Amino acid sequence: MSLSKTEKLTIEVALAEDIGKRDITTAIAIDKSTKTKAKIIAKQKGIVCGMEVAKFVFNQVNKTTVFKMHKKDGTPVKKNDVVATINGYTRDILAAERVALNFLSLLSGISTATKSFVDKVKGTKVKIMDTRKTTPNLRELEKYAVRVGGGSNHRLSLYEGIIVKDNHLRAGAYLKNSTELNDKKISKLIKKFRRKTSKKIEIEVETLTELKSLAKHRPDIILLDNFSLTNLKKAVCFRNKYFPKIKLDASGRINLKNVRAVARTGVDYISIGMITHSQSAVDFSLEVS
Repeated sequence: MSLSKTEKLTIEVALAEDIGKRDITTAIAIDKSTKTKAKIIAKQKGIVCGMEVAKFVFNQVNKTTVFKMHKKDGTPVKKNDVVATINGYTRDILAAERVALNFLSLLSGISTATKSFVDKVKGTKVKIMDTRKTTPNLRELEKYAVRVGGGSNHRLSLYEGIIVKDNHLRAGAYLKNSTELNDKKISKLIKKFRRKTSKKIEIEVETLTELKSLAKHRPDIILLDNFSLTNLKKAVCFRNKYFPKIKLDASGRINLKNVRAVARTGVDYISIGMITHSQSAVDFSLEVS
C-alpha cells in the first residue's frame, strides 16, 4: 500500500490531535535516551489491515524508529499473533502507540467485516460493494480496507460517479406522484447525463413499478432499495428477459444472515453501508519488552 498525500495528512492531523505539544506523561517518566523494543499483538482473530499506516505513524514521530511487519494486509490473524515489532526511542514509540493502534483496529475491523460478507456469497457472481457511509476524512483508508477484505469500491466521492437517489427524484420533480416516475423527465435526464459525461448512470428505485418504468430508458445500473427477496427475484427475471445489459445493485437491510439469499437472486452488486459505518474494531495491543 502506498499512502496518498491525503492519507498522510490525515495521519499527521491524528497525531497532532493526540500528542499536541508533547506527551507529558512519557516526557516526565521516561528518559529521552532510553531505547526499547515493542511488539503489536492481535487480541482477537481478524483480517489485518493498516500495517503501512501504522508504520507511517511511528516514522512520522521519529524517522529512525524501525518498524518490522510480521503480517501483511489481508492476512488472517488469531489471538496473540504478533503482527509487528518496533525498535526505537521509548518516548517516540509510546507517543505514537495509540494513533497507530486506532488506525490498525479500525481498518482491520472493516477488512474483517468485508471478508465475512464476501465469504458468505462465495459461488455466486455478485460483488460486495461499499458506500459513501464512511468516517469523515477517512474514506480513502476505509475503502482500501474494503478492498483488502475482498470487497469492491463504489464511487469514492460525488465527483466519481452518478447515482440518482430518491431525494434527487423528489427534489427534481422526476416523480409524477410518490410511486410513479415521470417518463418524459427521466428520459431527458438520462440523455442529458449521456451528453455531459461518460460516467455510468445509476438510478435508485423503490418498487417493481418504478423498475419497469425506468428500465426502458436504459440506465447502466438500477439500484434496488429495500426490495424484498421476492421482489428482487422478480426484478432479476424482468431484467434478464427484457434488459439483460442493465446491472442490478441491491441495498438496504442486508446483513450476514440474508446476504447469501440476496446474492442468489441474481443481482450483480450488493451495496452494504454497515461494513464501514457499523463494523467492530479488531483489538490490538502494544507491549514493551
